[in-house]
Amino acid sequence: MGERVEQEEIFSQVLRAGRRTYFFDVRSTKANDYYLTITESKKFTHDDGSYHYQKHKIYLYKEDFTDFKEMLNSATDFIVKEKGDEVISERHQKDYKKEEAVAGASSAESFTDVSFDDI
Repeated sequence: MGERVEQEEIFSQVLRAGRRTYFFDVRSTKANDYYLTITESKKFTHDDGSYHYQKHKIYLYKEDFTDFKEMLNSATDFIVKEKGDEVISERHQKDYKKEEAVAGASSAESFTDVSFDDI
């Protein structure tokens, strides 16, 4: 079977974000048109000190740029509107403490059942 050979980058940017690195690479198709690859590379360290990288890649073609940007902007705007831009996850803040459960209430007990009649 033929191997998939990556095209040389025409334009490249790197965003380092903790254990993750994001690569934004413009590449050329066989027809000499451009497309974008977005690669997430995450470093995993083993107990013996050795490490490996896990990579995930997205190929984005020009015909999808407008919809992709609109959806990305919509999703990120929603997150910032709902939760603000302060990072509050355990992985990002070592001093983050989970809220203590309400005395005697479990997550199952605090669930509110909603029926379609309520909507």
